[in-house]
Amino acid sequence: MAHCIEWIRFRFQRQQASGISETTPLLSSSSLNSLGKEQCSSVLSNQRIIFPNNRKFAKVSERLMKDYLSNKIRTTKYTFFNFLPKNIFEQLYRFANIFFLFLALLNWFPSIGVFHKEITMLPLIIVMSITAIKDGFEDYKRYRFDKKINQARTQVFDWKQKQYVEKCWKDIRVGDFVRLSCNEIIPADMLLLHSSEQNGICHIETFNLDGEINLKQRLAVKGFTNPDSEFEPENFNSTIICENPNSDLNKFKGILESPESKIGFNKDSLLLRGCTIRNTKVIVAIVVYAGHETKAMLNNNGPRYKRSKLERRMNTNVLCCVSLMVVMCFIGALGHSIWVGTFSSWTPFEFPDNNGNLISAAVSGFYMFLTMVILLQVFIPISLYVSIEFVKLGQIFFIHNDAELYDESTNTHLQCRALNITEDLGQIQYIFSDKTGTLTENKMVFRRCAIMGTEFRHDDNTKRLSTLRELVSYDEDEPLLQSVSPNFQSSMSHRRQKSIRSVQRSQSMCSQQQFTGFKNCKKSVTDRGNFSQGVAFSSPLEKDIIPDEVLLNRIQDAVVHMDALTRLKAGIGLESACIIDFFLALTLCNTVVVSTATQPRQRVLSSSLSKTSTNSQEKLQQLFQKLKLKHTSSISTPRQSGSDEPGSLCNKASLSSKISPASSYNAESVTDDAGSGTDLINNVHENGEAANNIAREDHDGIGEADEKQGNLELCYEAESPDEAALVHAARAYNFTLLSRTPDQVIVKLPQGDLLTFELLHTLAFDSTRKRMSVIVKHPLTKEIIMYTKGADSVIMDLLKEPGEEEKQQRKITYETQKYLDLYASNCLRTLCITKKVLTDGEYKTWASLRHEAETSIDDREALILETSLRLETNLKLLGATGIEDRLQDGVPDTIEALREAGILIWVLTGDKQETAVNIAYACKLLNSKDFIFTLNSENQETCESLLDCISDEVRMYREVNCTTSKLTMNSAPISSVFKPSFGLVIDGKTLSVIFHGNLQKKFLDLAKCCQSVLCCRSTPLQKSMVVKLVQDHLKVMTLAIGDGANDVSMIQAADVGIGIFGQEGMQAVMASDFAISHFKHLKKLLLVHGHWCYTRLANMIIYFFYKNVAYVNLLFWYQFFCGFTGSTMIDYWLMIFFNLFFTSIPPLICGILDKDVSAEMLLELPKLYRSSQQSAAYNLCTFLITMLDAFYQSLVCFFIPYFTYQDSSIDVFAFGTPMNTLSLFTILAHLAIETKTWTWLHWGSMFGSIALYFLITLVYSANCVTCNHPSNPYWIMQHQMTDPLFYLVCLITPVLALLPRYLFRSLQGTLFASCVLKARQLDKLDREQRIQTTKHWKGLNSSANDTSSVTDSADQSPVQNVNHPCTMASNHDPQFISSNRVGMAKVQSSINTA
Repeated sequence: MAHCIEWIRFRFQRQQASGISETTPLLSSSSLNSLGKEQCSSVLSNQRIIFPNNRKFAKVSERLMKDYLSNKIRTTKYTFFNFLPKNIFEQLYRFANIFFLFLALLNWFPSIGVFHKEITMLPLIIVMSITAIKDGFEDYKRYRFDKKINQARTQVFDWKQKQYVEKCWKDIRVGDFVRLSCNEIIPADMLLLHSSEQNGICHIETFNLDGEINLKQRLAVKGFTNPDSEFEPENFNSTIICENPNSDLNKFKGILESPESKIGFNKDSLLLRGCTIRNTKVIVAIVVYAGHETKAMLNNNGPRYKRSKLERRMNTNVLCCVSLMVVMCFIGALGHSIWVGTFSSWTPFEFPDNNGNLISAAVSGFYMFLTMVILLQVFIPISLYVSIEFVKLGQIFFIHNDAELYDESTNTHLQCRALNITEDLGQIQYIFSDKTGTLTENKMVFRRCAIMGTEFRHDDNTKRLSTLRELVSYDEDEPLLQSVSPNFQSSMSHRRQKSIRSVQRSQSMCSQQQFTGFKNCKKSVTDRGNFSQGVAFSSPLEKDIIPDEVLLNRIQDAVVHMDALTRLKAGIGLESACIIDFFLALTLCNTVVVSTATQPRQRVLSSSLSKTSTNSQEKLQQLFQKLKLKHTSSISTPRQSGSDEPGSLCNKASLSSKISPASSYNAESVTDDAGSGTDLINNVHENGEAANNIAREDHDGIGEADEKQGNLELCYEAESPDEAALVHAARAYNFTLLSRTPDQVIVKLPQGDLLTFELLHTLAFDSTRKRMSVIVKHPLTKEIIMYTKGADSVIMDLLKEPGEEEKQQRKITYETQKYLDLYASNCLRTLCITKKVLTDGEYKTWASLRHEAETSIDDREALILETSLRLETNLKLLGATGIEDRLQDGVPDTIEALREAGILIWVLTGDKQETAVNIAYACKLLNSKDFIFTLNSENQETCESLLDCISDEVRMYREVNCTTSKLTMNSAPISSVFKPSFGLVIDGKTLSVIFHGNLQKKFLDLAKCCQSVLCCRSTPLQKSMVVKLVQDHLKVMTLAIGDGANDVSMIQAADVGIGIFGQEGMQAVMASDFAISHFKHLKKLLLVHGHWCYTRLANMIIYFFYKNVAYVNLLFWYQFFCGFTGSTMIDYWLMIFFNLFFTSIPPLICGILDKDVSAEMLLELPKLYRSSQQSAAYNLCTFLITMLDAFYQSLVCFFIPYFTYQDSSIDVFAFGTPMNTLSLFTILAHLAIETKTWTWLHWGSMFGSIALYFLITLVYSANCVTCNHPSNPYWIMQHQMTDPLFYLVCLITPVLALLPRYLFRSLQGTLFASCVLKARQLDKLDREQRIQTTKHWKGLNSSANDTSSVTDSADQSPVQNVNHPCTMASNHDPQFISSNRVGMAKVQSSINTA
């Protein structure tokens, strides 16, 4: 029994669950057959069966496959026939449309009607027509896109013609065999059966699906992986049983069943619709899901609709207006009933029915209630909804075209993917941010490494990075590069010369444009300088690494001529061989695909590269075999080096190698016989000539190969930035990855030799293991070696326990851990590099289990995980790496401004705590003046106690009276003037305890007292849970920002989700509401555009309520003088035109262009954001004040004309026309008072509205002879304009109506000026005076020196800025730590964490 205990326990549990005896072999044929029969009946009910479309299954396929959907897609909402009824039905979901439709129908009843039937229908028809035209235009664009996709062509096997024929995508059916070539787009979800690559490997690019340009690997189903023979669909005799269609991109499994056997497959064999074939000549696959059943289409739910906070408040106020209208209608009905009751016999103007009976007063009052509803319908602003849509489109246009939010390097503008929540950007209270790729660049740069306990600092590379940070572009500042180092300058110039010869990835971009249809695809690569920039993780910052001189010399000494004889002369031993192993691990332990700039997206094949080195390897091998026969072991003279040398190795006794530097070294081969070493060295002289002859014979061939390789620019296409950085680092030391195929990897060594490693297995990285491994066979030693890299938190527990005699190995582990802690404190991402040599027996046993796990039908993922865990033990530590993920430009300033704006920032990251804390200090998320509490616990009781303890600590500080008491800490007292600010650091395990232990309330009580919260080692699910917890319990506006797929759930959970165009694809962008290029753009997006959008829209909404109430109240006041009969004194058509034309354009212009404060002032004074954050422009108070003002203005506008014309003989319309005119003047003048910024568009809309009013009214009065019989508006306007009293009334009335508002605004701007009003006044000053006044306002004159020091420290690099007194790297024991600028107090809990 070679199985480990965990493996046995897992197998036993599985056997018990399935009813198999304990003695049943692992996946024996009998168990497979029995399991298949038992599970077949239960599986078929909820899974689909697919019969191939070939001659063998022709009849069955034709009968059964027709029930599955075809590959034709339709993303349109409407057709030509159902557009009108369906669109009308959808628009009636809006309450206002239903209300106005009800009023229009009500007006058709003769006893209730107020206006002409056609007039009542007009507003509703216009509003719904505008919306229908917009919806129809958008749907037509979708129709053209669908047609283009459906007409795309691909090769499909036709069993009748026995060959592949071209068919449109829409004609593809489930069960069809499809053949695709390199750079073709996959038309449907297909199961990979054959690939021209070895081992059935196929690479795909998922750009069209998730935006990632790095390659993904797919495997053909076992049994169809022969690349030498062409796949024959006619010979395919298997049926496919797989899952029913679902939207889970990471879930797929099934069985391929033939008469002979059953073969399981999983998501690694699934080709998703929309992806592109890369690095593979030809593949053949069978369609399993087509059309709308593909995973891509099932995930395409269209744009999400979110209701903004402002819209929710607006709907509440609409209901208030409805309630007010009902009250006014009731007053009208009651007044009409009373008026009717005053007549003893019969009511004038009312006729009896056919029986001669008169309508009772109660019934007449009910009819009048409905009549008043029609009359006062303008209370509900139907045009407001359409106006809001136009205003938001205008706001989005200006945000999208803001030059400061444009990224020139990637040619990307800000994208708005949710059109209805722009105003929410101005009300954010909490920001939840990812760290990697959001606060940092996600450009992993190799910084430092430690090998066998010795660190190599790479100081020259650090200087290069600091210089590059100051460059605006890599191609403009050539003189700056000269100051770094000659090596770096020559490397950069050499790369530029090669990039000039590079070609663009035309085929790739063409295929992307064909599928997506987006304009962004056209610029993604063609606007860039070279191909390498079109490949992920390959910028000059990441590629051009300056090697450490000491380490480079060590490598050169170790591998000179790649000759064992020379190595023995030089005295190179075990430590040098470990250096070689370290860099071989960096080169081999990855999934990087090698391509060239001259052949974009085409794999570099191994045959051409290894051909020139075959003879060299054979002769070296012969020489090594001779040495192995004559000598078994030796001890060379130790190489002395100063202990104070930066690159000196720890072990002084050096062991020499019998064979290649990449071989493993055994302690048993070491003897104390010094003579054997002398004999071997003598033999070296004898065989030196033979070795030199070999070198001379192969020099020409290798030189020719090097010349060919030098003309190629290798491009490394990695799945993650970490492994790309390590491959680039190895290449800097001349360990060059030349080619990777499914079964071998070719590496060029520093001296020029090519080694071809046989790739046996790749154990891919997963979040459970947190590591990856490769198993290779050494080409010279024939040893089977496993190289592993992963997080130090897991790797250190998997190391082989050193014996008592192996003190050196124990020292190496200790020193490496010390450097790992140092790297983490310097904000570097750490990885451990290990090695393990396997015997043939160990490998064969494990490979057998691995094969059974990979071919298993049930629990395949769990079995594969178990095999990986079983092998990755007893590892030998080679070293560690420190990779820098640099802060993005402007991150500290942005966070500081957002905190000043009153926004609380939480960072949710999966990184280790030490790294995250130091990054938080570097980006000013945590401040030196803050009290930082760290909460780490895995026990519920302990966690609850710590929460209580920290809460008491916070409460104690918050209750301190700053004028009378001081709180003394261990090192120094806190100044009475100092107001403490708190920060919280918590890890993922503690979050799990909080969520599962019902401690959310205590956690929130503590967290809402903190200025910043840092959650480390948190999972994607925990991120979304934290956002929902804060959002639901604190009732605050939240924003989530991230750049990767692990941030999608968090982005979708927040009120506003923002994605960043990053290195990790576009999953976050595709799930977001807004997309930006850099975190620093968040500052202007929120503080400027967010403030403007909220203020503009809030003012426009409240103005619409005012306008409608002030105008409709004129009709209400008139009812008191017409017996509450529902009569009007204004012509019906002019009433309709009043809202549709005369007063509609000016508020739209203000809603799009008005600026209460300039952008410069909003950025200079972030506190101004708090006015929009607190809904100062639109709340219950401002709404009530506006309503009261509207009632007052309506009284003035009605009664001044009434008393003016009281004793005159004018008719009803002659009385209403001046009232209508002065109401227009009053309403537009009201808007002028509220307008903060005046442009020619503002002036044009104001005067244009007035001119349009007089034009239409004059034309209407001149031509309308019998429009409203018996009272007609004919020539009324012309008569009014000849009367001086008309002009006097139109001048005095608006002044009296607007006088209270004008006085209120004047007092508000002088005696009770808000921060926004003060900032608006500062805008009017000249630049120098504005700067001085702003400084005085912010109180910066007394602390100018402190400000300059803070600015200087902010400009430092992250590494320079992390040497902080509150560094937490070495403080693991305390449960939480409080710190301030003058000292640090450690408050230790008496409860030990579990």
